[in-house]
Formats: sequence, structure tokens, C-alpha cells
Amino acid sequence: MAIKDLYQVNDAIRDKEVRLIGEDGQMVGIMSSSQALKLAIEADLDLVKISPTANPPVCKIMDYSKFKYEQAKKDKENRKNQTVIEIKEIRLSMTIDVGDIAVKTKQCLKFLEAGNKVKVSIRMKGRENARAFQGVKVMEDFFEGLGGKAVLDKKPAAEGRMITMMLSPAKQ
Repeated sequence: MAIKDLYQVNDAIRDKEVRLIGEDGQMVGIMSSSQALKLAIEADLDLVKISPTANPPVCKIMDYSKFKYEQAKKDKENRKNQTVIEIKEIRLSMTIDVGDIAVKTKQCLKFLEAGNKVKVSIRMKGRENARAFQGVKVMEDFFEGLGGKAVLDKKPAAEGRMITMMLSPAKQ
């Protein structure tokens, strides 16, 4: 959402009374919005409604273009510092061999070191549905093979034809 959509400025403020904060940050008092606008024009600045939900609404005398610039700069900095956590998926089977499980473990460790969460799943087919406990055992063995580099977010559980567990990177 654009910054200009968040704040009412100068003539857009239609309230009868506003609580005014001066350009120095000091409380001026409650007055009519037209009177507050006159004070802002005399100071060669803008009247900006910063808290529309208050009763009466709070307005501040400030340089709006400078304020917009500062807000955009803050938003850009916040976006730069935020990290996106992806969920990667690894599929196993109930009859997976030791060599294959080693490859899957290695891949899982790569995902975890990159800071991603990992969803490990097994899809059961046919008669495997009757032996879900074997799939859970495979999952538990897989988790032990990670050597403490992962934290179990969701324990392995059978949900219909799938057995799933969620892993996240362990804090070092």
C-alpha cells in the first residue's frame, strides 16, 4: 500500500476538531482543522493526520514530502532485512534402501543449512496402508540420521494415504 493512501494531508482533512502537534513535537492543543491548517501554512509546512482513530483525530505539522521519503526508506530497509523461509519437500518410500536414504538425508541437510523448513512425506500404496507403523519407523530412522541438525516441528503421523513430518533447522 502506498504511503499517500495511509495519511490525509492539508485540505483532505475534513474533521471539525483535531488534536494538533507542532513541528517541534510539542502538543499545541485541540482546535478546528481550518485553524490547524492555517498554522501549518504559516510555518510553510503540511498538516498531516497521523492518528485518524483517536478522538479527536491527531494531526501533526510536518514536511510531508520528507516524511514520505523517510517512510519509504524505512520500508525498503525492512524488506531487505526480512528472510523468506521456504518449505522444501523430500519424499521417501516405505521400502527405501540404506543408500537411497543416505542421499535423501544429504539433500535434507542442504535444505536445512540454507535455513529452509523441510516436509518429509511417504505416500502409501495398496497394502502399505495397513502397515502405516512401518512408514512411521522409516521417518524416525530418517530423523535420527540427520544427527541433531534438525528440530522436529511435527511428529510423523499418518493422514489418509500420506505420512508426513515437518523439520526445521536446529539452532546452533
